[in-house]
Amino acid sequence: MVSLAELREADLGPLDSVAAAYDKLAAAFQGHVDQLNSQVVKHIFDNRWIGTAAGAANTSLQNTSNRLDAAHTEMSAMGALLREAADSFRLAQSKLQEALQDAQNGGFTVANDGTVTWPPPAAAERKDPDYNTPQQGKDIANRISDAVTEATTADARIAKLLDDLTQRARTGTGLDTTQAQKDLGTVTQAGTDLLSAGFPGKDSKPADVLTWWNRLTPDEQQRLIKTHPDLIGNRDGIPSLARDQANRINLTNLINQYQQKQPLSADDKVKLDGFNAIQAKLDQNAGKQPPALLIGVGDQGQGRGILSYGNPDTAQNVSAYVPGLGTTLSSVGGKDADRAYNVWLSATKADPNATTASMVWLGYDPPPGLDKLADGDTRPAEVLSSDRAQSGAVSYDQFLNGLRATHEGAPAHLTALGHSYGSTTVGLAAQQPGGTGADDIILVGSPGTGADKASQLNVDPSHVWVGAAQNDPVTHLPSKTETGVDGAVAVALPPLAPALVPGTDWLYNQADPHQLWFGTDPASAQFGAQRFDVADGLPLSFDSHSNYMTNPNSPADAATKDSIDNIGQIVAGQYNNVNREAGR
Repeated sequence: MVSLAELREADLGPLDSVAAAYDKLAAAFQGHVDQLNSQVVKHIFDNRWIGTAAGAANTSLQNTSNRLDAAHTEMSAMGALLREAADSFRLAQSKLQEALQDAQNGGFTVANDGTVTWPPPAAAERKDPDYNTPQQGKDIANRISDAVTEATTADARIAKLLDDLTQRARTGTGLDTTQAQKDLGTVTQAGTDLLSAGFPGKDSKPADVLTWWNRLTPDEQQRLIKTHPDLIGNRDGIPSLARDQANRINLTNLINQYQQKQPLSADDKVKLDGFNAIQAKLDQNAGKQPPALLIGVGDQGQGRGILSYGNPDTAQNVSAYVPGLGTTLSSVGGKDADRAYNVWLSATKADPNATTASMVWLGYDPPPGLDKLADGDTRPAEVLSSDRAQSGAVSYDQFLNGLRATHEGAPAHLTALGHSYGSTTVGLAAQQPGGTGADDIILVGSPGTGADKASQLNVDPSHVWVGAAQNDPVTHLPSKTETGVDGAVAVALPPLAPALVPGTDWLYNQADPHQLWFGTDPASAQFGAQRFDVADGLPLSFDSHSNYMTNPNSPADAATKDSIDNIGQIVAGQYNNVNREAGR
């Protein structure tokens, strides 16, 4: 049993030193193994020596080589185990130190057995309905107990594994290659389990994750990034530069994993293409300004990717763009990365004296493109349901809370930006308890947000902005009531099909043009948002739905630059320069 005092006072430096010594020993031993194989075994085999003596010699040499390989593996396992031990104890120690510091700041006393006490309340405190010191004391005591329990669990498990490896060395059973590989696998899994347990709980607030992270020394942070990037890269509350460093490792690992995964399913191929596209985009932007940061990447669902132009932890103006229908992981390294960059260009042009970070956030599974329907894929029909948007809304809120937590200095001016089905995701996120935490919300090409009024989005309605091209079909989709559909997407798709086919004006003949598929039209006057000027676009063309974030500096995009210019002014907080137009 590890005591509070032992964990508090533990010097973990010697563990790191011993682990490094084992690593050095294993590397040197591997050099001897390689030398034996290249200078002895290879020459004997190449000489084609045959006969009974040759057979016995070859068998003996092969056995010796195998035993040496196994010995090297066991040494590597020992070094890895000692490293995991140091990291596991360090995480538990950081949690304990954080709790002890909070106790000191709150005027609590912590005994060596973990008991937390505090002065009795004054008369005024006893009458104060918000008086909660007893509960604060209990919370600190629980955190101290959790940290000590984590250290005790790690100590017991690591001690058992050390005993096992020592026993293998004494008896020679570790010289079997199968056993050695099994030992290494057990150590690796144990290390992952112990480190995962040492991280803040999955329900921890990003601010608490950041506090925990800042308790680690820079060397400890770097060790975790390099040895366990999967636990760092996608955790809201970890600073963006650390996430970028971890996710570049994660991206390499994912590419290697999927390249070796054969045969690839169609969905796996889409992910691998996406990972390669993101890597290509990072390579393309290497050394350029603004820096491109990979703030999220993963293979959950249809794939995850968050790419930022500029550092959101230091930028004065920050935007997070959520794409919609048909977005794949490749888009994060393609057109949606370009859209995020165009927002950065426009916002920087709107206020050259302010720093800007602009992101594309694919942290959810938008419905696949309608082209997939031809292949018999029914998932595109889910665009008619808000389920995917609702799931994404929770993750998006958590992400923006993380940006608020990790931002340095004065709070950033934060803008939540959603396009198409992504605007539904942003709108639903804004309706979560507490909202997104954004200062401004921009909805472009929106089929609705599930809200009746802009005032339901948890910001002042004057900071809800809507861009809707007159000829964008998605911004004219009829309501569910009008189609006579009860919400079942498989039934809804056929009646909506004419609205999705260029060349028909059926979608403009709604009985109530203020109601879209997901509620009140955000561009309508009755929604109460600020509508800004965008190009009308070509009649009944999906280009009208795609041209809200074109390059503001491109002559080829001059016809659609009103939209991106206005988005840039909003992201930069230059509201007086936004060209407005009346609601529908």
